[in-house]
Amino acid sequence: MNGKFRYCPYCASSIVEELRFNAVRPVCSACGFVQFHDPKVAVIALVVHRKRVLLIQRAVDPAKGKWSLPGGYMDAGEMPQEALKRELQEEVGLSVKIGELIEIFPMVNDEEERIGIVLAIEGEPSGSPEIPFVADDAQDAGWFCLDEIPSDLAFESTDTLLNNWKSSSPGCSEDVCQEQGVD
Repeated sequence: MNGKFRYCPYCASSIVEELRFNAVRPVCSACGFVQFHDPKVAVIALVVHRKRVLLIQRAVDPAKGKWSLPGGYMDAGEMPQEALKRELQEEVGLSVKIGELIEIFPMVNDEEERIGIVLAIEGEPSGSPEIPFVADDAQDAGWFCLDEIPSDLAFESTDTLLNNWKSSSPGCSEDVCQEQGVD
């Protein structure tokens, strides 16, 4: 699906391609409606607790079965912090204190076309770090120490953020991670 209207959503007339606002855009041949292709915006969280990072295993495509940072699409009217809190509640039932923006990544489709952006934001549990459930877009979730991170990561943004986290985090031996747990 290319996302272009074939008929005007207001008057049902045919859509044609015309130069408008310095780009070729879908335009209604009768009423002049111009379709703008708005970008998708997603948010992801690098949630860290006691030298462990929260990852989810995706239950849906794209990248079903692979591991990623938790997050998802923003809804109309939401601010990024609100969207991230909602996504973490939906996926793992976790309340999170939202931190600073870490980085902005391009969102690409299967044809490698840019279709939006992914906002990567810091987070930490605001209460218990226990994961009460896994639902929505996730089929599994867990806290991972540096040397426990799965190799089958879903997205370039997850890989980049985890590599940056690894290089900036002090080492965490298996014994330390086992002792610390997630509480």
